[in-house]
Amino acid sequence: MLTTAKLFGLFSEFVVLLLGGLLIFIALTRPVGLPARPLALVLVAILFMYMAMRAWMRREPSSVRSQTHIRAGSLVLVGLLILAITVLPLRFANLLLGLAGCVLLLRGLLGAVLIGRQS
Repeated sequence: MLTTAKLFGLFSEFVVLLLGGLLIFIALTRPVGLPARPLALVLVAILFMYMAMRAWMRREPSSVRSQTHIRAGSLVLVGLLILAITVLPLRFANLLLGLAGCVLLLRGLLGAVLIGRQS
C-alpha cells in the first residue's frame, strides 16, 4: 500500500516529468534565445548545481540512496545544460533546452519506477 510520503514522491516525480515534457515542447515548437539578463540564467544553473550538492551530502538510508543519486545527477546535468546555453552559440539553445527536458523526463520516469518498486 502506498503511504502519504510515497504518494507525494510520485506526485513530485510526475511534476518533474511534466516539466521535462514542457521544455521539450518549447524546444521543438519555437526558437529559444537568451533572456535580456543572462546573469539570471547563470544564477538558475548555479542554484540547480548547489541543490544537487546539498542532496549528495545529505545522510540517508542506503535504500533511498539510489534515488538521491538520480535526483542530484539530473540536477547537475540540467544545471550544466542551462549554463551551456549562455556560453555556446545561440543556434544550440533549442538543442540544449531539449536535452535538459529529456533529462528531466527520464528522471521523472526513473524516479517513479523506483518509488513504485519500493512499495
